[in-house]
Amino acid sequence: MRPVGAAEELERRRRRAVLLVTQNLSLNEVARRIGCHASSVMRWNDAYRREGAKALNPKPTPGRPPRLTRRQKKRLESYLLKGALAHGYHTDPWTTLRIAELIKQKFGLRYHRDHVGRLLHALGWSCQKPERRALQRNEDAIEDWKRREWPRIKKTPRGWAPMLPLSTNPAFS
Repeated sequence: MRPVGAAEELERRRRRAVLLVTQNLSLNEVARRIGCHASSVMRWNDAYRREGAKALNPKPTPGRPPRLTRRQKKRLESYLLKGALAHGYHTDPWTTLRIAELIKQKFGLRYHRDHVGRLLHALGWSCQKPERRALQRNEDAIEDWKRREWPRIKKTPRGWAPMLPLSTNPAFS
């Protein structure tokens, strides 16, 4: 399994391991210092001896290439920042279904609404839900009630606690 980290960081790690091996350190000692297995150090060193420094270069990331280009992702972000109302919706919150429809409309690509969430997360966006509060809510009256009434009706100083231990053990009955 590929370790976590940027490709350049992993390349530096491989180059450092080969450098330490050339300084006559054991594979196990290099692996301990680098934080990997000795077999990885041996594999990197063998590749370096066979192919030279280019063998330590980062390999392309496996997996399917993204369907939206970087430029399209930037355009998508600008569309999202304008808000859903600007794109003909009757309310402002973006949903994954709405964003999938926007992607289809603007870029001609079909995205499943579940994948839209992953795409947004990769762009640094987070899922948010609007707070549901009454329009006639009076914050001052609520704070006043908490200060005066709540302590009076509270059962104990710390909050609710059972009065008697409840057990299913017959010995306690």
